[in-house]
Amino acid sequence: MPISIHVTQGLLTPHGEREVLPLVADALLSAHGLSGNGFMTPNVIGHLIVSPESQSYVGGKPQSLAVVEVKVPATTFPDTEVKQAFVRAATDIIDRLSAGSHPRERTFVNVTYAVDGAWGIGGKAYSNAELGEAIQRGAR
Repeated sequence: MPISIHVTQGLLTPHGEREVLPLVADALLSAHGLSGNGFMTPNVIGHLIVSPESQSYVGGKPQSLAVVEVKVPATTFPDTEVKQAFVRAATDIIDRLSAGSHPRERTFVNVTYAVDGAWGIGGKAYSNAELGEAIQRGAR
């Protein structure tokens, strides 16, 4: 599951820049009850993108901004409770790793779903059913 985290330069501490992706990845796995799953854990990947404040806009004005985006199979986030748990956890992580006063309302969490059968890992396109089977095997 690719995670992209876009933050304004200086929003996170140097320690926060190193830790934000591992913590958000853990939150994604935890929200789904998949912490330590042998298939999923190595397939939660990501990038941190840091942009100058002059390139981060909120309400048409340059301001600090944090955007956490995940791309997942359509079977992910099956109910409101799982969605809320992840959004809250990701926002809490940004708050905790912030270098200063970044308002919580300028942290956004978005989820994009992949089309069934178009989730590729290592050159194989997985269907939702195949992913489910691989996840179950990884739990053993």
